[in-house]
Amino acid sequence: MEVIEQIISAFPHDRFEVTSAFLQGRPESGQPRSCAEHVHYFGLPKKSMRGLRIGLHRALWRYCRQSRFDVIICDRYKSVSALMTINRFLPLPLCIGISHALGEYDSAWRHHFAAFSIRSNWRFVGVSPTVRDYLINLGCGFTPENTVAIANALDLKVVEDMFLPRAAAREELGLPQKARLIGAIGRLVPVKGHIYLIRAFAAIASRHPDAHLAIIGDGREETRLREAIQQYGLADRIHLLGWRTRAKRYVRAFDIWAMPSLKEGLGLALLEGMCGQLPIIASDVPAMRPLIEGAGGLAVPPANVDALAEALEHDLRLDDETLQEKGRQAYAYVRDHMTIEQYRSAWLQLVEQGLADRNR
Repeated sequence: MEVIEQIISAFPHDRFEVTSAFLQGRPESGQPRSCAEHVHYFGLPKKSMRGLRIGLHRALWRYCRQSRFDVIICDRYKSVSALMTINRFLPLPLCIGISHALGEYDSAWRHHFAAFSIRSNWRFVGVSPTVRDYLINLGCGFTPENTVAIANALDLKVVEDMFLPRAAAREELGLPQKARLIGAIGRLVPVKGHIYLIRAFAAIASRHPDAHLAIIGDGREETRLREAIQQYGLADRIHLLGWRTRAKRYVRAFDIWAMPSLKEGLGLALLEGMCGQLPIIASDVPAMRPLIEGAGGLAVPPANVDALAEALEHDLRLDDETLQEKGRQAYAYVRDHMTIEQYRSAWLQLVEQGLADRNR
C-alpha cells in the first residue's frame, strides 16, 4: 500500500482526482487509510484470486466500465494481468503496470500471456533499473518505449516521524534493552531468505552471547523457521514477532539491519533500514547492489550461510560508535539519492507523457 500512497501524492489535487481501489480487505481500526480523494473496496474473497478468476474479472470489468478513468495504475502481477484480460474485451485508457520483482514473467504461461495481451495503451514501471531491464529482455512486449524504471523511494520526513525511539520500540516488541539486536522485516516466504539468516546467526551465536535476532512478519514459512530455531536451541535469542501494523515504526529497535532475500526488485525494507540509520547487511542481488555499496554495507551472496555468518560476525565485533557511523553513511546515501521528490516527479512525467501520447 505504501508504494501506491507515494504515487498518489505525485498528482496535484488541482489537476487530478484520484481513486484508490483494493481488491481484498479494508483497513481495521487504527490502520492507515489511503490519501486518495475516493477509495473503493471490492471485498473479493481469496478464492477469487486463484484459477480463472472469473469473479475478479467480472468485478473489475463492471467497475472500469462505470468509472471511465483516464489512467489506471495497477500494482503487481495479479492486478496487471487482470486488467490486461479485461482490456481484450473493454477498451481501456492509459494503463500502467508496476513490476516489483525479477522472475515475475518467467513462466511460459506468463510470458505468452504478456506477448498476447500488451497493447499500445500500456506502460510498465520496474521499481529499479534491474527490473526494467529484466522486463525488456524477455522479448514479449516490454520495450524501451513502453517500459521505464522508477526506483522506490521513501518520504524521509514521514518515515522518520513514524519511528519509535529505540527503547520504546524494544519495549513494545518485548525485546531486551541491552542486547545487540539484528533485525529484519519481511514476509515469511522462501524468497525472503530468512532460513539462511537464522542458520547464519546460529553459527555465530555462541561467540556473541549478547546478540539477538528479531524478524517482523508472517507467512507460510513460519512453522519451518520455528522448527529451525528449536533445533538450534535459540528460542530465547531468535524472535519471530509476527505481523505488526506499520512495522517500520520499530526499525530503530535494531542495531544491525539484515535483508537476506534470494531475489528482490528493490525492497522498501532495505530503504527503511537505511532511513533508520542502521548498518546494512544484504544479499548481493543486482537491484540492491548499488544501494548496499552506497550505504557502506556488506553484500553477501544469496543463500550463502557462511558468507552471511561472516558478515554478521564482522558487524557484531564493531564498537557502538563505528556501527552508528556506518548507519549514518547509509542514511546519507538514501537522503541524497532516493528522494521522494524525484520519485513523484518521475511518476507525474510518466502519466502526463502517456496522456499526451494517447491524445495524439
